[in-house]
Amino acid sequence: MKKQIVLITMLFCLLWVAAEAQNRTITIDVTKPKGELNTVFNECVGAGRANEGLRADWQRQLRIAKDQLGFRYIRMHGILQDDMGVYFEDRNGKPIYNWQYIDELYDFLISIKVRPFVEFGFMPKALASSDHTLSFWFWKPNVTPPKDYGKWDDLIKALVTHWTERYGEAEVKQWYFEVWNEPNLKNIFWAGTQDDYFRLYKETATAIKAVSPAYRVGGPATAGNAWIPEFINYCNTNKVPVDFVSTHTYGNDAAIQKSDDEETAIAERKNAVSGDVKKSRAQIDASAMPGLALHYTEWNSSSSYNDHIHDHYRQAAYILEKIKRVGNSASSFSYWTFTDIFEEDGPRQTPFDGDFGLINYQDIKKPAFYAYRYLNELGKQELQDADTSSWICRDNKGGVQVLLYDFTDKIFPSVADSRAFYSKIIPPGSKGKVSLVYKNLTPGKYTMTVYKTGYGVNDPYSSYLQMGAPSQLTRPQVELIKQKDSDVPIMSKTVVVSSKRPIEESFELLENDVILVSMKKL
Repeated sequence: MKKQIVLITMLFCLLWVAAEAQNRTITIDVTKPKGELNTVFNECVGAGRANEGLRADWQRQLRIAKDQLGFRYIRMHGILQDDMGVYFEDRNGKPIYNWQYIDELYDFLISIKVRPFVEFGFMPKALASSDHTLSFWFWKPNVTPPKDYGKWDDLIKALVTHWTERYGEAEVKQWYFEVWNEPNLKNIFWAGTQDDYFRLYKETATAIKAVSPAYRVGGPATAGNAWIPEFINYCNTNKVPVDFVSTHTYGNDAAIQKSDDEETAIAERKNAVSGDVKKSRAQIDASAMPGLALHYTEWNSSSSYNDHIHDHYRQAAYILEKIKRVGNSASSFSYWTFTDIFEEDGPRQTPFDGDFGLINYQDIKKPAFYAYRYLNELGKQELQDADTSSWICRDNKGGVQVLLYDFTDKIFPSVADSRAFYSKIIPPGSKGKVSLVYKNLTPGKYTMTVYKTGYGVNDPYSSYLQMGAPSQLTRPQVELIKQKDSDVPIMSKTVVVSSKRPIEESFELLENDVILVSMKKL
């Protein structure tokens, strides 16, 4: 009996310790500023290809992303693709330029105050050195070097000059010019060698700078954080113009799911993406050109365009976790992509096909969308915060915002892929309570509004699965999902602050919940 009492007591203590460990407190002291909020998260966003930007639904969704998420630049493939009608040659080989479609697209971008992060690619068929294409893509871009660098240089100069004349040098000085896309993926995005790419970069950068030395150009736009030291060394040694380094990273780029050892897998996944960004920043800092800016022009949890991890409620917490860990290591951190209107693999076959976008093709906002919306709601001044998974900010009207999240990774067997793992409903476990303790608020009335994204809340993919995952949604089904997952506050109340005594509010927290608490002064 005595032994049973001891065991029960030990068990009770263990349960009490576990419960205490789960409880979390975030202290908000409005008298302790940290500095200006780093808004690297919405500096830039990605899109599939330029021709998709001529569509009314694509433009409608970009307006939504601009208005609610605040993106300031956009990067896309295929600005020189034949479907943009940019470059042809007559029977004598004389170049013919046509800016009609580019003007239509860029005029729209400028009209909604989204600037181009120009990616020069891919090769117009009339200028290509061979017919090598990215064959498994729906729109089959040509990935070869130009057959005539003189004609390539003239094309770049003519296009950049046209933009200067149309929008003015003061505007174009604020753009970025990136040369090609992922040339390190041999015979996928680039049919040449590393040396061939370096020559393409040199010719393109020189042509851009010939129009205006103030224009910003960079590369190597590689997959998997590759070629950064080599690229900088080439530019430095050969006096080639360069203003920034660009590269890409995805959460499954490393050997993240190859290990059967759970501890190893957890460690590798924890450092994925954010660890890559910090490593690239360190490579630049250690180079002969340490002042170069670093732009991540693509990133996401998975590099597959049909991975349900992109649709899942976990994605919102994942995004915040990686942005938080990146900190100020990069000048931009461009999520790939803002929309599921995206045709690398052809037109979408189902409403939730595992695509990269923040919004599906029927204007249904995914959990990932709300991660960016909540970030965009933060005030410009960040406050000191001892909690490692939150932001505390204030605006210039006395309002205070707390954005907090739980990121709980799900380790699945190495034999399974994430598409299969995330293609089902995964109910979350409890993470206890999170308490917000406000100190030194200015006396007066406040409206406390609480928003949440997580399992069953702003979670349209789970709603879709509960419908039986139909191959296509009817209009009533689309409206039902939109109504259910419309970011209605989970709580709104008036708080009266009569003195400078602390005010406390607590919330239940589930795995991978994201919560935004806004205190607006009345």
